[in-house]
Amino acid sequence: MRRPHWPRRVFAQLLLSQTVVTVGVTAVTAGLFLAPVSSELDRDAMQRALSIAQSTAADESIARAAQDRDAAAAQSNAEQIRLATGASFVVITDLDGIRLSHTDPGRIGQRVSTDPEPALNGHSVTALQQGTLGRTARGKVPLRLADGRIVGEVSVGISDDSIRHRMFAMVAGILLCAGAGLAAGLAATLVLARHLKRRTHNIALADISALLVEREAMLHGIREGMVALDRHGRIRLANDEARRLLALPEGCTGRPIDAVLPPGRLADVLTGRIEGADLPAVRGDRVLVVNRMATDEDGAVVTLRDRTELESLVRELDTTRSLTEALRAQDHEHANRMHTVLGLLELGRHDQAVAFISEQSGSHAAVVARISEQVQDPHVAALLAGKAAVAAERGVRLTITAASHLPDAALDARALVTVLGNLIDNAVDSLSSDARRAGVVEVTLLSAGSTLLLGVEDNGPGVPSRLADRIFEEGWSSKDAPAHRPRGLGLAMVRRLVERTGGRIAVDRGPLGGARFTVELPEALHPVAALEAAP
Repeated sequence: MRRPHWPRRVFAQLLLSQTVVTVGVTAVTAGLFLAPVSSELDRDAMQRALSIAQSTAADESIARAAQDRDAAAAQSNAEQIRLATGASFVVITDLDGIRLSHTDPGRIGQRVSTDPEPALNGHSVTALQQGTLGRTARGKVPLRLADGRIVGEVSVGISDDSIRHRMFAMVAGILLCAGAGLAAGLAATLVLARHLKRRTHNIALADISALLVEREAMLHGIREGMVALDRHGRIRLANDEARRLLALPEGCTGRPIDAVLPPGRLADVLTGRIEGADLPAVRGDRVLVVNRMATDEDGAVVTLRDRTELESLVRELDTTRSLTEALRAQDHEHANRMHTVLGLLELGRHDQAVAFISEQSGSHAAVVARISEQVQDPHVAALLAGKAAVAAERGVRLTITAASHLPDAALDARALVTVLGNLIDNAVDSLSSDARRAGVVEVTLLSAGSTLLLGVEDNGPGVPSRLADRIFEEGWSSKDAPAHRPRGLGLAMVRRLVERTGGRIAVDRGPLGGARFTVELPEALHPVAALEAAP
């Protein structure tokens, strides 16, 4: 035989416990109502019997009949009163307690079965007594003449059966009300239990605790950021990685996204104002990929992946591909040059061959030498030398203005390289796609104390004035995105880096006819080193 066990589901536990409580409360309440009913009915019956006895004793003709021991007159009056009031009996006795009336005429002339002395002594009496007619609620009063002399007693009884009949009628009403209350309680319990079942997805109580522990471990253990939002866009939960990637403040739980993040694409993606899958966004110097999924409760779960390092690797891959293409083209060009040298030598034109070799080998060296002379920061110089070589192979000439000068005093060379590299890449991309144009990109680097001014200008199609602000938005690009990475992040990241240092960036149309990006970076250079290196 299987032993009964406590249910595991929250729904069943609540339903069972609430049912037990409801039934118990209803039973106790009904018991509290029923407990005094019997005594109250007995007391009411005794008072009713006493009232009938007092009314009977007030009839002077009955008192004279008792004085004269006229049983016929007493019996006649007593029966009329009994029938009129519904009492079980109305007994009239003389001073000796001898019955002058009774429901059973055969008992007239006999002494009453209960003690008549209290009433014959002038006291009114109520009691539950066992007599010849069974257990009755009785009321006894002295029977007096007009002058106040006691000549007998009047005893009125109401049978226990009539009392019980009234009690059963009252019990039925009480139980009916209790049943209605019980039914209402059970219905409310069922509704509450079903609501809880939907809210808890009918999960066992022990499983809820285990799921909570596992959720905490999972949320704080995964390397992706996760943010849960309610239907009003308030943060319900953010794991450690999400707090780090989004730089969320302490106490962000319960606050709207717009209150903890600055206006922009990232806040729009998290709140659902911008929809899509794998949406790129920038927070500080980090590139994030955001996905937002709605929940059944009109909330949302947002996942965040950090693509900063991957983005750097992708950019390096793009640079490597460009270099590979450049080397391939350079190899082809080198073969052509070698064939030219070979032809000149076979034709005996040795002087022309020497001049050709000197011209070809010195052109790139001159560019590198000029860069090294004007740009003393090794990171920026290496960047410009590499970009110049790649640009040349793509048919674009990269130059530095004669007034440019950058000392080896950059406080954050990595940020400077990111800003300058992105601007040069965008300029070269805009020119290399147009084979009909001889592309030129001109870079300007100036220092004024600790402030760095840099500019990148090209002779391409430029940026329409209506798009001057939009090109810095995250995710916006005039070119189709390749399969391996999204576009529209470079200029957005440049603007974030510039603004983070308190600088500014602007775009307009330059003297070359194309786009001119101007960047001002205050406190970008070490002031002492910059002053010492000033020309």
